[in-house]
Amino acid sequence: MVEGDEIAFKYFFDTYYDDLCNFVNSYLRDTTLSEDIVQNIFIYLWEKRKLLPSDCSIKSYLYTASKNKSLNFLRNQKSRNQILENFKIAGQNEFFEYSSDQYMEFEELKTIIENAVNNLPAKCKTVYQLSRNEGLTNKEIAERLQISVKTVENQITIAIKKLKENLQPYQDRIFILFLFSNFF
Repeated sequence: MVEGDEIAFKYFFDTYYDDLCNFVNSYLRDTTLSEDIVQNIFIYLWEKRKLLPSDCSIKSYLYTASKNKSLNFLRNQKSRNQILENFKIAGQNEFFEYSSDQYMEFEELKTIIENAVNNLPAKCKTVYQLSRNEGLTNKEIAERLQISVKTVENQITIAIKKLKENLQPYQDRIFILFLFSNFF
């Protein structure tokens, strides 16, 4: 694995992916989010494979990373909820008076996000949109597109990675847009 053996990586992915998703889901109670977190852990593992000690237990690494990511998410979610509560309180004090400039910024961000999704490779885009826009499970997507569930998982992993890379400069602004569009 340290040398970047793709066969070893595939073995670890095939062996641990489902169990890790269930493990993370025991913390988060959100299957899609759990899948996203586990996919990100595997992306990180692949990207940092050369930095892992040769005697590293991949199974222990994956479970520890899964637990830590889950707990971090829950901690961050608690912080987000506090921010939302503060926004709601502030909203009563004219905090949410939208100006035309703010509206234009939100529309610009929506366009940036749509463009990032549209720039995904065709298969990747289709799988991502079926997952996120239509809320289909990986199995349902695989059946609809007549591909394997693992292919669906890989395509979603690729989509998330590419979207994160493309949207990184806008991360803070997108988070605020998300808050406003989903909660207010």
